[in-house]
Amino acid sequence: MNTLVSFQHLDPRELRVLMPAILGVICVLGAVCNLTAMVILFSNAHKGKLSLINSLIFNLMFADGLVLAFTVPFRAASYSKASWNLGWVVCKTAEWFLQSCMAAKSFTVAVMAKACYRYVSNPTKQVSIHLSSILVVLFFLWLSACSVTIPHWLFATLQKEIRGLVCALVVPPEARNFMSVYVKAYPLGVYCAPLSFALMYFWKAYGQCQRRSSKTQNLRTQIRSRKLTLMLFSLTMAMAMLWLPQWVVWVWERHMAEKEIEGFRPLISSPPLLLTLSAQLLTFSLSLVNPLIVLFLSEEFREGYRGLWRRLTMRKQPPPKPKGETSIQSSCYGMVLPDLEQFWHERETGLNMEENDPVPWEHQSKEGKK
Repeated sequence: MNTLVSFQHLDPRELRVLMPAILGVICVLGAVCNLTAMVILFSNAHKGKLSLINSLIFNLMFADGLVLAFTVPFRAASYSKASWNLGWVVCKTAEWFLQSCMAAKSFTVAVMAKACYRYVSNPTKQVSIHLSSILVVLFFLWLSACSVTIPHWLFATLQKEIRGLVCALVVPPEARNFMSVYVKAYPLGVYCAPLSFALMYFWKAYGQCQRRSSKTQNLRTQIRSRKLTLMLFSLTMAMAMLWLPQWVVWVWERHMAEKEIEGFRPLISSPPLLLTLSAQLLTFSLSLVNPLIVLFLSEEFREGYRGLWRRLTMRKQPPPKPKGETSIQSSCYGMVLPDLEQFWHERETGLNMEENDPVPWEHQSKEGKK
């Protein structure tokens, strides 16, 4: 049996207090933001606004919520002690669960990019999608993510050292060749390939957005497509940048561990502690950054946040207005006036016949007589 890598524990007492405190702030703020985003998405789906892209965004927030609820607290607890005191079950599943959630997020971003490109290519085409189809897509995303990370669960175990129990990834001799290949293939399949696939489709979607249509009725859909592409591209870039340091640490640790198993003693056997801690904080902070990106770059989500805030803060609904009174919604809440909405609806659906009327003078003469 050979130890491939083990979870690092903090020796300085200051870090034992600082790291759990930072992780606690990330956990609380991220949980609130992700829960609010999921409520808005679920409310939109309940209103009939069911789409594949919104479902994938919901899945991204759901994976972030799982990381914040079940991974960050245990990691903070492990940092507060000199040895592992969370038991064998948590040791066996902690890293596997985290890697599965991160892999699910990576695969979700790749599918999201393809869906964005299909929407941008033909935004006026109304594509109906059933809930069963969305559930099948999400099921295969999670099945793939949980399957590709099985070695993290299979080889994790507790070991006794001088300072106490340590949760480590221990590889038996008969599985050493498999893990040697897995260590090289896993980052390519979970990080490099999905994000490269996503960036390729976002580049193609950006090219589609740059093509201006000669029809004025498509102006609104073009603006909507650009905003959607920008938001999803920002989610992808945030994942690529904030997750990259953790992959540097991951490859470094396992490469040096393999060298030690082979009998080679490198000068630096493990990454610096500051790099390791910073990489983990950036990875966990991604679960907080994602809902903030959606909030700031999506007008629909901002309106949903304002609507949810009004429902939570207003104790009673305003009295209904008389039937004869014309109700005009205030534009400060981002509502569209009925006349303006009808104007855009006519422009998009082609119902505005005045511009295409073959005999406009007849209507003008009739209006003059009136």
